[in-house]
Amino acid sequence: METTSVSSRPEIVSILVIGGMMRILMVGRGVIATIHGQVLQEAGHHVEFLVRPGRTREYGARVRTDLVDGRRGLLGRRRRTTFAIRLRESVEPGDGFDLVVLSVGHHRLREAVASLAPVVGAATVLVLGNVWEDPVAAVAPLPADQVVFGFPGAGGGFDGDGVLHGALLRSVVLGSSGTPGDRRAPEVRTTLQQAGLVVRDEPDMRGWLWSHFVMDAGMFSQALTSGGLAAMIGDRRALRGAFLTSRELLPVLAARGVDIGRHRGATTPARFPGMTAASAAWATRLLPIARASLAAHTDPHAAEPRAVLEDMLATARALGIATPRLERSVEGLSPTSAAR
Repeated sequence: METTSVSSRPEIVSILVIGGMMRILMVGRGVIATIHGQVLQEAGHHVEFLVRPGRTREYGARVRTDLVDGRRGLLGRRRRTTFAIRLRESVEPGDGFDLVVLSVGHHRLREAVASLAPVVGAATVLVLGNVWEDPVAAVAPLPADQVVFGFPGAGGGFDGDGVLHGALLRSVVLGSSGTPGDRRAPEVRTTLQQAGLVVRDEPDMRGWLWSHFVMDAGMFSQALTSGGLAAMIGDRRALRGAFLTSRELLPVLAARGVDIGRHRGATTPARFPGMTAASAAWATRLLPIARASLAAHTDPHAAEPRAVLEDMLATARALGIATPRLERSVEGLSPTSAAR
């Protein structure tokens, strides 16, 4: 176990980033933004978090984290920290940010890009998370030549005392969307590498994002039955059920033009549910980094899981593809929103 306390140390930062410091704006103070904002700040970058009006006082000036850090050792190492956080409730085009990291639930993506577009200035925007629309359409009206798409290797949740519990994997996915924004990917890659992250390049980011969405839908579907992702830790039967639901969704990917053969790694659990369920049950039971990524997810009715299931089902129905397992799980949701 490693316990550290990180504070604002301008003299150390100046040594670390001579000629290389970036001004980075994390949108929101959620799990992914907080974990990646912390490691980018520790790498010497100037990081600020954009929060909703009134949240600065609520959140406070420091964040406590309890993470299994995959950058440290083969199996990761538990790391408890307290770090100083810079919060702001508004941003202007002239604020001079070099990089904006947009990591919100996919159901909030349109709202977030609409608010950012007038104020983003010349900054590169890294969209880090689930996308179920065409990626370029999903981030309009942001300038396409300023947007890079990626996916985080992290997860977790805040407890009742505001402590963030979770895991940070060693790698992050950075992809190509076939737009002029791809030319900004090298600077994003360098920034992530400076934080000790290994960047995995994905040439078909749209197909990869959609494949990952299908896998999430299977997990969230089973979580409704199991009582949350945390309850699925070490449960081979539950994990097999999740992967079977994802398998019935593979035709949705094919109908949307995804070459599944290019995404064999991402879709392996869906293609071999029994075999991968056994290994996943073992990993989540015995490996701290795998267990921590699920342990904080105790509410299967949270907004993003619900939106993933509803949007997945709406797409399958629109394409005329039968998804009986998914249908049964979504029937159990209380009717708080229509399929979108």
